[in-house]
Amino acid sequence: MRIEEVEGFLIADAYVVRITTDSGVTGIGQTACWGYPEAVERVVAKFRDYLIGKNPLQIEHHWQFMYRMGPFRGSVLSGAVSAVDIALWDIKGKHFQAPVWELLGGKCRDKVRLHLLMGGKNPDDARRRAREAREEGFTAVKLDPLPETYHSMTLSRLIKSTRETVAAVREGAGDDVDVILELHRKLTPMVSIALAEALVEFNPLFIEDPIQIDSIISQGELAKRFTSPLANGERMHTIWEFRELLCNGGAQYVRPDVGLAGGLTQCKKIAAIAESFHSAVVTHNYLGPILTAASVQLDVSIPNFIVQEYSKADEAPKNRIYKSTLKRKGGFIPTPEAPGIGVELDDRLLKRAKHEPRDLTKIVPLRDDGSVGYSV
Repeated sequence: MRIEEVEGFLIADAYVVRITTDSGVTGIGQTACWGYPEAVERVVAKFRDYLIGKNPLQIEHHWQFMYRMGPFRGSVLSGAVSAVDIALWDIKGKHFQAPVWELLGGKCRDKVRLHLLMGGKNPDDARRRAREAREEGFTAVKLDPLPETYHSMTLSRLIKSTRETVAAVREGAGDDVDVILELHRKLTPMVSIALAEALVEFNPLFIEDPIQIDSIISQGELAKRFTSPLANGERMHTIWEFRELLCNGGAQYVRPDVGLAGGLTQCKKIAAIAESFHSAVVTHNYLGPILTAASVQLDVSIPNFIVQEYSKADEAPKNRIYKSTLKRKGGFIPTPEAPGIGVELDDRLLKRAKHEPRDLTKIVPLRDDGSVGYSV
């Protein structure tokens, strides 16, 4: 079996790759480098000349070759390697007529626990959403509790407003639902420490990404200062970064994204490194059915998985282009049995798909004085 074609598609704000073999078996993958999908497309185009004619089953070898093709690194490169890697695992699963988790070592669980990404415009709205999630069967929820104008608030006002929202979510969720607080890298270290201490009484499962990911050492130092568990890693893209994070003291939960951190090949290794530090894995994911399906394959196959990020946008009409065999039941996804990752592209809808890139200039917060705040 040889690779015959490598296709790339810009679908809405996503980049998807489809690899076809001479035997007719296809595999799909997606990047999680959502800010620059066009750049990922160009990198995969460079990979194409190398991949054509190769045996798609030699996944580790292809990973190493693509990653080392030039003396460069970064999220665009890793995002491109990740997309191709997922597609190759999809092909391998179909070739052996097995779900990918079976090829990754077999299953460690019969279902994958989900935490629901929920919003909340105000405390009352957040309380209602948390209650509805609990009633639907979710055992974990996640939200960003910071007020919209967090970057221009006094510390006292920031803590007071955030506490009101978190208290409302805890009330709506009850004690049988874990609450996860995503801070989206918006705060400075000392502000995040003060805020975290004020939220300890609400027993968050963990607080995620309180500061920018610019310094891995800073992430580890912060983990040592927090009373509540800390999680990060969704913007990290190599096993070496995760190793340095854990060696420097954090985090208690690692958040690799299979579409950014080297695909299934590397995320399986990241999970093993985390296991050696008694750190649990909470896979990052909110970009659609392909990455959900790929993440679930990893979740099923590792012993230190805790909970999978999940967005109901996966179930929205805009994602009908992805024909997924995964079916959510309440707050869980049963372990999938379909060969590969369990998702196909609908070619009929693919012909009508449009590229709708995100306007990155609109997500950068500006403080009252006009200076740039931290962005998501």
